[in-house]
Amino acid sequence: MARRYDPERRRRIIEAAIRVVGRNGIAGLSHRSVAAEADVPLGSTTYHFKTLDELLVAALRQTNEGFAKAVASHGGLEDPRTDLATELAGLLGEWLAGERTGVELEYELYLAALRRPALRPVAAEWCEDVAELLSHRTDPVTARALVALMDGICLQALLTGTPYDEEYAREMLGRILPGN
Repeated sequence: MARRYDPERRRRIIEAAIRVVGRNGIAGLSHRSVAAEADVPLGSTTYHFKTLDELLVAALRQTNEGFAKAVASHGGLEDPRTDLATELAGLLGEWLAGERTGVELEYELYLAALRRPALRPVAAEWCEDVAELLSHRTDPVTARALVALMDGICLQALLTGTPYDEEYAREMLGRILPGN
């Protein structure tokens, strides 16, 4: 039987892994569950991703792109005439108002780095990339503090189920920024 060329298979496997984790948590992730979700042979998942950690790294990279793209596309963040705290608080509000499952999934994968060392560099990349984008408007130390605060605000909203308070976020972000 001839092998079928399928250039999108790796991407489909990653997307299937994201769906499996979103539905069943990381504990429900296996090569078998991903293969079934992606409708590919089991050997395809192990060919592209030797370990589940490799698959989780790819999934985390893909989910991280969501928030990083939102930050990068938010025009007000680059404009020095806009209030950075207001822009960031609005951005968090937009992100948290989106599909909650996707936001929860991003954090589940992000926090999995606590127990899975292979994920730590990818989680760190996310923080560094967002801080790099913000350092165009402030110094690098303040940018890292802003990322840490935004992370904390989002995590608290997700864990407590309380509605996102944009005004609170704006005020706290403003306290970190020089000159506010």
